[in-house]
Amino acid sequence: MRNLLNTVALTFALITPLTSLAAGASAGSPDGARSNQPTATQALGTTWANVPTQTLSAGGVDFAYRELGKRNGGTPVVFLNHLAAVLDNWDPRVVDGIAAKHHVIVFDNRGVGASTGSPADSMEQMADDAITFIKGMGFKQVDLFGFSMGGMISQEIVLKEPQLVRKMIVAGTGPAGGEGISAVAGVSNYDLLRAAFTRQDPKQFLFFTRTPGGIEAGKAFLARLKERSENRDKGIAVGAYVAQLQALGSWGEKTPADLSVIKQPVLVVNGDDDRMVPTSNSRDLARRLPNATLIIYPDAGHGGVFQYHADFVPKALDFLAR
Repeated sequence: MRNLLNTVALTFALITPLTSLAAGASAGSPDGARSNQPTATQALGTTWANVPTQTLSAGGVDFAYRELGKRNGGTPVVFLNHLAAVLDNWDPRVVDGIAAKHHVIVFDNRGVGASTGSPADSMEQMADDAITFIKGMGFKQVDLFGFSMGGMISQEIVLKEPQLVRKMIVAGTGPAGGEGISAVAGVSNYDLLRAAFTRQDPKQFLFFTRTPGGIEAGKAFLARLKERSENRDKGIAVGAYVAQLQALGSWGEKTPADLSVIKQPVLVVNGDDDRMVPTSNSRDLARRLPNATLIIYPDAGHGGVFQYHADFVPKALDFLAR
């Protein structure tokens, strides 16, 4: 496993110049304080493409985050990101779509992107950091939207502090000990190499099928990720990426949790051909959660919620409104 992680790190270092996004790190602030607060004028017409990046200091970490739809009130929706992702890896159509009706907060966990600190190497630690951020924002209860690794972190959060979570949306993810999750490093490494040799973004291979429809959906998604042209997030460091792979490896080998204790409504979503976290995990997750709704999109992979954003966003809004 260690040799595989070292190979992945080297490959990631080589591929990063081809696929990394322009960085725009946030400045730190005193403990308990926020910086770069948008003015009322800035808030008008704000979208994911231009919303300011802010900083919250909590638990000794300066968390970089962006906030939309605060005027909507209600339970905030906190987004939890995927492997190797920073703020700019979220699809603008999904963020803006949910922020049209809800208060949305997207953040970089400790040691990721523009957030400070040493990156966590377990889902449990990542969940603890997310809880620190959520409470630091002053939220008593939130909805969670976890994509891929973010869906695993979401499960740990609700198991640790169930009173903190009202509802969850988890996409492209699976339970602890799930089929193929411990092999994510190998799948990612293979597709990083494919991307390097073909000078493409790895997400084209990792998130989408190789059918004509999947390839076109991947190109459209990658184009949307470039809509924010200024003040972009800092790219992920190799050390943070390797720490996340270690967390995924441990999660895949972990004894399955008793998910029957999770009483919150959960929307489980995936594509029908997920190579990163095999789709069977989403079906298993939905069976084991007592109050789950399952959506499987056809001719779609790991990034099914991005490929089918026009269908997913209304369904997510309906789920959150119930």
